[in-house]
Amino acid sequence: MTGSATRSLLPLIAALFALYFIWGSTYFVIRVGVESWPPLMMAGLRFFVAGCILFTFLLLRGHKVPTLKQWMAAGAVGILLLSVGNGLVTVAEHMQVPSGIAAVMVATVPLFTLCFSRLWGMPNSRLEWTGVAIGLFGIVLLNTGSNLEGNPWGAALILLASLSWAFGSVWSSRLPLPTGLMAGAAEMIIAGVVLLVASRVTGEHMTATPSLSGFLALGYLVVFGSMIAISAYMFLLKTVRPAVATSYAYVNPIVAVLLGIGFAGESLSPVEWVALGVILCAVLLVTLGKLVFGRKKTVIKEVKV
Repeated sequence: MTGSATRSLLPLIAALFALYFIWGSTYFVIRVGVESWPPLMMAGLRFFVAGCILFTFLLLRGHKVPTLKQWMAAGAVGILLLSVGNGLVTVAEHMQVPSGIAAVMVATVPLFTLCFSRLWGMPNSRLEWTGVAIGLFGIVLLNTGSNLEGNPWGAALILLASLSWAFGSVWSSRLPLPTGLMAGAAEMIIAGVVLLVASRVTGEHMTATPSLSGFLALGYLVVFGSMIAISAYMFLLKTVRPAVATSYAYVNPIVAVLLGIGFAGESLSPVEWVALGVILCAVLLVTLGKLVFGRKKTVIKEVKV
């Protein structure tokens, strides 16, 4: 592999790392945060603060302010992915859905993404469908374990969140979004405003000052879970197929469950360990199958920050 080819792959590798591991940890951090913050308020603050910081940084680096048309497109994607997609997950975890089961439910995103892609006439290879099928089998195995029992209404919210996230992911590739990281900044600002309005309308309010862990959780979600991970996700949506961009959903349950083991004293049964292995195999099929054996050569776009 030439030096230029290696450099072109580095942004892709870094973006996948951010989604697989940093974003996987956010389920555990959200669970910590909602112990101190109302769910919609925390999600709104997370995205609004992160979006404003990233937006200001990009302006100082010479990026153009999005046009009205781009703001509208960013608003649509931000509401689908962040306000509905992430907001409902935060509410579900506030309803005592374990962080591990939340991550497992979100793992249905690639399946819905492939289905929505077909509606737009985007062909999918047999390898992708095979990877999704194996991943879903792993999810079923994981759900047979004793550690992933959650609130059924909360699980329904996460399923709806997954549908919204998948639809927004596919639709975003056909919308006139701002260029580069400005897309993520605009989406987070609008999503944050929508979530804060929803928090106000639903009557959320602080009953006590958040604990130190609550502030640290919010800070982690702003910097790592939003500014870094979501920008990486927007980069992937513009450079690879939606099924690859959403393949993070298969690794996130593993990270979430392992964090539960390490920091919450949870344990896994043999069946659950097998399920994690099956899910990892699905990741290799969906992601590497398209990158290495795919019909089309993926072109990595340079992101100017």
